[in-house]
Amino acid sequence: MRITRPAMAVLALASAGILTACAGTGGTDPIDPDADITQQSLTVSIWADYYPADLAERFEAETGVRVTIVNHATNEDVVAKLTTGADSGIDVAFVSGQYAQALAEQGLLATLEKSLIPNEANLYPEAAQLDYDPGNVYSLPYAWGTTGLCYRPDLTGFAPTSWGDLLEPVDSLQGKVTMLATERWMVLPAQKYLGFSANTTDADEMAEVRAQLESTKPQLLAFDDTTFYAKLVSGEAAMVQAWDGWCNYGIAEDPSIEFVVPSEGSDLWTDTMTVLASSQNKEAAMAFLNFILEPEVHSWVAENILYKVPNRVAMEALDPSLIEAFPNMGITPAELLEQEVLVDLGEFTVEYSRLATEIQAG
Repeated sequence: MRITRPAMAVLALASAGILTACAGTGGTDPIDPDADITQQSLTVSIWADYYPADLAERFEAETGVRVTIVNHATNEDVVAKLTTGADSGIDVAFVSGQYAQALAEQGLLATLEKSLIPNEANLYPEAAQLDYDPGNVYSLPYAWGTTGLCYRPDLTGFAPTSWGDLLEPVDSLQGKVTMLATERWMVLPAQKYLGFSANTTDADEMAEVRAQLESTKPQLLAFDDTTFYAKLVSGEAAMVQAWDGWCNYGIAEDPSIEFVVPSEGSDLWTDTMTVLASSQNKEAAMAFLNFILEPEVHSWVAENILYKVPNRVAMEALDPSLIEAFPNMGITPAELLEQEVLVDLGEFTVEYSRLATEIQAG
């Protein structure tokens, strides 16, 4: 098993509201299922270290289509390219679910031609039930997971079960816990602890979330999106809020580390694959999505990045020892779907950004 640098996929799901000022510029060329894709080429934008290094070469060898891969660090980076009004030259973009939703609402994504993506049948049925795009009309899920508590039992002295264990830590854990810094996840524990939706746009509920976070902040070690698992391994932290895949980076270094989804529930985040409406190579783009969904290709994500993939055939083919070593890899699609799918909040996203900024700066 090779462990890469943690992918940036879930780091920056911030304001998709920036799209509201941008009109769709995509073309409406019809898709020809009989097109000769060997005459086409692709530019794919994806997070670095989030795909096999030889992906372009393997796809070209299988289909004859040349691929140029460009990397973006965050959702905002690629969204900025796609919404300037000029042709980005990008055919396929990997973005998180709520960003795909916002791009589709602006007419910037092509409707997927399912006859060219037969490998969609490899996905779990639950993968077509995600609120940002029911039925996967304009996106296909690439990786998915949830958020919970990652902790060292030898330091906590107990197994946490509630977001309250993080938000109102016992005396021995004060200054020994961290929360995520990215806005949707920073507010998530308080939202769930108080019984609210992770997609709430209710001003009164958000005021209660603010009060809870203001009360919690003095008891934290840090708001931390990138080094929290290292703090856990070193013992600087005893319990951290973590994406399940990132908790695995800690578990890889200290197998005693455990992960739990609090009893109040959590989120279901997804990173997706989309085809741009402006693409002049849509048939090859559909073939690329189909290639990714081949089990031997898609399983790379689970085996190397330790993220779950929504590909039933790929997950069932994994070495069982992987799930034994990283138990949260065994969270089932049905269990994931019990959590709340994050969706685009439109203009209200600004309120989340303001709250996160003010809490961390205050």
